[in-house]
Amino acid sequence: MTALDLNSPVAVVGTGTMGQGIAQVALVAGHPVRLYDAAPGRAGEAAAGIVSRLDRLVEKGRLPAADRDAARGRLETAESLSGLAGCGLVVEAVLERLDVKQQLFRDLEEVVGEDCLLATNTSSLSVTAVGGALRLPGRFVGLHFFNPAPLMPLVEVVSGAATDPASAGRALETVRAWGRTPVACADQPGFVVNRIARPFYAEAFEVYETGAADPATIDAVLRGSGGFRMGAFELTDLIGQDVNEAVTRSVWESFFQDVRFRPSLAQRRLVESGRLGRKTGRGWYSYEEGAERPEPRTAAAEEAPGHVTLLGDLGPAADVVGLIREAGIDVRVEDEGFAPEEKGRLVLPGGGTLVLADGETVGEYGPDLVSFDLALDYRAATRIALAAAPVTSPDTLAEAVGLFQALGKKVSVVGDVPGMIVARTVARIIDLAFDAVARGVAGEEDVDTAMRLGVNYPLGPFEWSRRLGDDWAYGVLDAVHEREPSGRCAPSLALLRHAFTAAK
Repeated sequence: MTALDLNSPVAVVGTGTMGQGIAQVALVAGHPVRLYDAAPGRAGEAAAGIVSRLDRLVEKGRLPAADRDAARGRLETAESLSGLAGCGLVVEAVLERLDVKQQLFRDLEEVVGEDCLLATNTSSLSVTAVGGALRLPGRFVGLHFFNPAPLMPLVEVVSGAATDPASAGRALETVRAWGRTPVACADQPGFVVNRIARPFYAEAFEVYETGAADPATIDAVLRGSGGFRMGAFELTDLIGQDVNEAVTRSVWESFFQDVRFRPSLAQRRLVESGRLGRKTGRGWYSYEEGAERPEPRTAAAEEAPGHVTLLGDLGPAADVVGLIREAGIDVRVEDEGFAPEEKGRLVLPGGGTLVLADGETVGEYGPDLVSFDLALDYRAATRIALAAAPVTSPDTLAEAVGLFQALGKKVSVVGDVPGMIVARTVARIIDLAFDAVARGVAGEEDVDTAMRLGVNYPLGPFEWSRRLGDDWAYGVLDAVHEREPSGRCAPSLALLRHAFTAAK
């Protein structure tokens, strides 16, 4: 399948931020571009805005002046839809209303030729439903760009139920020719990114709503231990609480209120109060002039233990043992009488025990125990979360804090919530990824690419699963579900099959 010829004009209908971004991408790639907006004068303003951004790229040395001049000569505005006749591709970026989009494409079919590819940039509506209004729905695809389109490399190329494979292939190659990274996916709620990313927000909000930790602490742990670029609270403030909640609600409703995608009551109250994030000056955090960012909960300095005793294997946290030795702390290994199926642990000098979070609560392990959270890379991690049970002695907690501080980590002590923060978040992301692939949404490689490029995850879900172990995510979620039996964290059948197949 070949990409759209560069001589073929590309039209963009709807000239808001996203429409302008898509038009700029097609323009810089070498296509003639036509802009149309139903609001009088809006297309001309958008064209001026695009040229202004190209000027800035020239000033920064990112675009040759000759290329800017050539692009400016290829950019036109249309006074009506009839001005889009002869285009090879039309992409809409109008209001997220099904009736509005359907009527637009009905009107476009009366204007463009039968070989013109039609595309929607919808992020929340069904591509199949939008295309259902067309006389020739086989040429209709979803091209879901991410904001800002000129900077974000990912584009989800979505096939509706009636999309012709040749049309999807042509769209895929055209996006690739534009210098973007396309991933092919089926038309299911949230596509790839907005479907699989829901737990990143949901688990952070759940930990907050249980009272286990405050937003600043949760964000700091997700960044410093999980390796995520931003925490869930600061990211939703940047996106806009209303926008983020609307996407969550749309996915939840599209899945017939599947509990796995349940919206957060705390976020709903934030939206209802008008605290939408940066754009209103206040969300989870305050952005008003002079406002100070709340500090994450960080444990005071404690003395490092002189030695620890290793029993068994720490699994995904095995690197911690090497870090302890490098810090000059003696590691004594005792395997005698320790069954292989038992959980690996570190015994502290005072007799207390450290275990890696695995979906159970700390109190279940027995007295005098502390749990530590998962880290993407324990060597690179800057912060570690610990959880203690009500019966854990203060001396044991102090030894655990001192141990990780000796490794150069800041320590946040959080409430005893199953799976802690990073572990439950990563496990749920992995689960939704396996479920999506099993249901034919996309392939494993495309899912990993989408999550790394679309939301800047440090690893794709399948990369993470291979690193942590084939049965790790299932074990965590099965344990969390046993303790929180709402079904929200119940592992999918796809994840169960993977875990048990890999074990054989």
